[in-house]
Amino acid sequence: MLRTHYAKELKACKNITVAGWLHEKRVLGSIVFAVVRDFTGLVQITAKKGVTDDSIMELLKDLKRESVISVTGDVVDNKQAPNKLEILPKNINVISLAENLPIDISPGIKTTLDKRLDWRSIDLRKPEHNAVFRVQSTLVQEMQLFLKKEGFVQVFTPSLMGSASESGAELFSVVYYDKEAFLRQDPQLHRQLSVAAGLERVYDVGPSWRAELSHTTRHLSEHRTIAAEMAFITDEYDVISLEEEMIRFAIERLVKDCRDELDILGIKLDVPKKKFPVLEFPDLYDVLKTLGEKVEYGKASYGSDGEKKLGEYVKNEFGSDFFFVNRFPFAEKPFYVMRVDKDPTWARSIDLIYKGMEMSSGGQREHRHDKLVQQLREKKMSMDSIRWFTDFFKFGVPPHGGFSIGIERLTMQILNLPNVREAVLFPRDVDRLTP
Repeated sequence: MLRTHYAKELKACKNITVAGWLHEKRVLGSIVFAVVRDFTGLVQITAKKGVTDDSIMELLKDLKRESVISVTGDVVDNKQAPNKLEILPKNINVISLAENLPIDISPGIKTTLDKRLDWRSIDLRKPEHNAVFRVQSTLVQEMQLFLKKEGFVQVFTPSLMGSASESGAELFSVVYYDKEAFLRQDPQLHRQLSVAAGLERVYDVGPSWRAELSHTTRHLSEHRTIAAEMAFITDEYDVISLEEEMIRFAIERLVKDCRDELDILGIKLDVPKKKFPVLEFPDLYDVLKTLGEKVEYGKASYGSDGEKKLGEYVKNEFGSDFFFVNRFPFAEKPFYVMRVDKDPTWARSIDLIYKGMEMSSGGQREHRHDKLVQQLREKKMSMDSIRWFTDFFKFGVPPHGGFSIGIERLTMQILNLPNVREAVLFPRDVDRLTP
């Protein structure tokens, strides 16, 4: 190993070695201050004329920022240094020299997002940008931990589909040997088949694609989700309860496990204490009307502006940043959603909205074969193209439901990021396919 210690675990001692990137340096007459950055934090290197070898002094003066180095020396106390410690160097090994940087990642310097994404690997060296993905990683791990505790099994569903799972959705087509295939919009149907197979409780983490010509701050062509499906539910409110508990668990753990990253990002994250309110159609039409959003009865096209207004309304009325919208019009939902038998205009379909933006969709699925067939016909979908899915429902499938949460959107809202692309390592959208 090229190091004996990480920045965060230093204590006063002799002959240790740290390694990382040259984060910054200052030459002040007879003293050279350098800061080395590794994934745990920063450590100050202090070279003093008459104490430090002249060759080390000259090497530090000439080194360009972001060069990769290892430093061996003694750790001593210094109240002004990061972690109140500094290293007096005895040897410096230059591992990789850096050229002049194409973007400035100095503290306080702002670069346009497009330029940052062009040089993403360098942009992510900035501690606050790096911290976004440490938070995101922990967030996903905690949601997975919750689902594991609840008896869910992780499954791996296919990314290639032989046919569309939702009518009207935009698809990316690919050449699959001698035929056309599609990148999945969401492996919803395969999770349902996993439940029908007797696994009962499954979850899935992975990418999905939608070929929407959207240039907004909230849309991506490729995004990732964490999605759960469970059997033997009473109705969609069992799904609501599970999703709410998972979100609360993950945020509670995030506050404890990502304290340093949240501090770097200036985020004070509150663990939701109250139950998430549930707003249902058709009563929601009256609420939307009072907010100045006139939506035609039987439609649900309140859009992003409506989501923001509903978010403000729920915050004022219920003191919650999270809420569910339930019982959407079936006319606007996929064929596999279960309808309310007593009033089939409405579907047992739910969205989770957080700080005025949709985070997830879900609900109860239709498990009765005859109803599925009927709904397919209503949606004017080809029976032959979806028989690979529907035929299994002839052989005994329990009531089931689930949800799918957008990982990048949830990260964006938790960290108050202005653009969802900041929550993606290497975004893919209408205009970007590299790096």
